[in-house]
Amino acid sequence: MVLYQHNEHAKSQNLPISNSLFSKLQKDILQGKMRSGEKLTEQSICDKYQVSRTPVREALRQLEMEGLIETIPNRGAFVIGFSPQDMADMYELRKAYEVQAVKWAIQRITDEEMEDLEETFEFMEFYTQKNDIDKMLNINTGFHQLIYTASHNRMLQHVLSSYQIYIKHSRRPTPYPENYLAEVLEEHRAIFEAFQNKDVEAGALAMTKHMEKSMSRPR
Repeated sequence: MVLYQHNEHAKSQNLPISNSLFSKLQKDILQGKMRSGEKLTEQSICDKYQVSRTPVREALRQLEMEGLIETIPNRGAFVIGFSPQDMADMYELRKAYEVQAVKWAIQRITDEEMEDLEETFEFMEFYTQKNDIDKMLNINTGFHQLIYTASHNRMLQHVLSSYQIYIKHSRRPTPYPENYLAEVLEEHRAIFEAFQNKDVEAGALAMTKHMEKSMSRPR
């Protein structure tokens, strides 16, 4: 049985300190709490997040690998963040990767993974009827994660999971249109039915439409 819990704080408590700190810094940068060009010092991070220097150095290394900061010799580390163009490019790349993921997943999904996908879609139907946007968004993420897993391609799974985090944290709070949940459900229904029918072309088309509509929605 697949259960989803939307509790980032609880998850962070189970991570090594450096990974937990990286997640916090990543979120603050993506949400604009740390501005592009802002200098980051080990001491300021130690003071703000109440950690020692060792996890700070590892977290800064991870942030640089993610392209969120830049270390300039003899000057220090500076926030880069994502520009509007970066985000637009990311949505385009995500669309291409999501389509490839669904193609591979339809071909490679196991019986157990299919059961999990079916159960997840049933949860989506349930929470759409309840008009529970928070739960629906959480399960929406889980639905896509199951497709990444079923693609049985670790690199693709890693890239798409990262894109989900970037987009989620960089999204600005906006009111959802009245028919939002119903539209999202039907888009996922088309994807799910492609899995049921083992129709790769239908799955690719359904995911393409879903990604294009996701890109056009307020965020």
